[in-house]
Amino acid sequence: MLPYFSDQMGNAQSVHSFGQEARAALETARRQVAALIGAAAAEIVFVSGGTEADNFAIRGVCEALSDRTGHIITTRIEHPAVLATAEALEGQGYSVTYLPVSSSGVVEAAQVLQAIRPNTILVSVMQANNETGAIQPIQEIGRLLADAHMAGHERIYLHTDAVQSVGKVPVDVGSLGVDLLSISAHKIHGPKGIGALYIKKGVRVGKILFGGHHERDRRPGTENIPAVVGFGAACELARLNLSDRMKRIRDLRDYLDRKVGSCIEGVKTNGHPGLRVPNISNLSFQGVDGESLLIALDLKGIAVSTGSACSSGSLEPSHVLTAMGLSREEVRGSLRFSLSQYTTREEVDYAVSVLEEVVGRLREMAPDEEDMGTRRSSFSVPTPEAVPNVEG
Repeated sequence: MLPYFSDQMGNAQSVHSFGQEARAALETARRQVAALIGAAAAEIVFVSGGTEADNFAIRGVCEALSDRTGHIITTRIEHPAVLATAEALEGQGYSVTYLPVSSSGVVEAAQVLQAIRPNTILVSVMQANNETGAIQPIQEIGRLLADAHMAGHERIYLHTDAVQSVGKVPVDVGSLGVDLLSISAHKIHGPKGIGALYIKKGVRVGKILFGGHHERDRRPGTENIPAVVGFGAACELARLNLSDRMKRIRDLRDYLDRKVGSCIEGVKTNGHPGLRVPNISNLSFQGVDGESLLIALDLKGIAVSTGSACSSGSLEPSHVLTAMGLSREEVRGSLRFSLSQYTTREEVDYAVSVLEEVVGRLREMAPDEEDMGTRRSSFSVPTPEAVPNVEG
């Protein structure tokens, strides 16, 4: 990225040689992003990140169809970028169905089919949940929508927020059967503030921003070449030895789960034990406030989350865990642990040792043990099976 901050400062839309150097870098990165998800380069539109990609996909379809009475189907566990967009569209005359999920955090594809109405125009279901890592049946949903179209229903577009799955599990847009797919660079060790929306060839998506004719007249604004270059490089690296990296991270996450369960009583694993991306573990600690636990861990140099990073500062309990049927106490006592290819076993051991000490101290400080119920271990060890290929 460094040369594009200083020496190569051309605007990719300029005709002169400096601009053409930037244009070449832009198109190289576009090919790199496309290759990671099995798309054509022309189907990739660069945006500012996952939030804009989600807004662009959902609002863009609505703008293209110009039907203010259209119906949208999504789920109760989507990222706020999807849920807030859907709620805003409801205020503009659209109707939205928010599908429930099972106790393991997975939506049933059959529910999507049952929710279809004559005026349904779009289904938006994330591929992997950002709080639990639960993988959703996108390929099955795609098949059901294709069958509905074959049976005479107007075409229903399928969008998936794949921010948490791209680079973590194999993703192929053709096999998934999606029309639109959102990606964010910083989830695969790329720079923040850059992402992409895959738009399948032939899919009509209207503009949500207005200005110049950048990105094949789909998204105006001078391209952020340093960030785009970093995004492309991150995608290139994410393709390398993906299955080996998945196994290593998954084994380390399962080790974390087992060790926490053996050292601390009253711990519950949230989400599907097998159908989840390899890097996320969401745990509820009985009798402990998650915010207090987060702060105590942070003081020891351990960074965890009580929910979506984009909802940081909100006093509301996690909408994802609530949708899964967890009690308010379980939700408030939950933490999300995220691992990567750079996480070591030594770091996991340190985190568990600190966690054991902090949980014990916070429980001792609790005002009334009887109000918290009997502390008994409800920890469930994930089945030691490979995270399934989302294409299968």
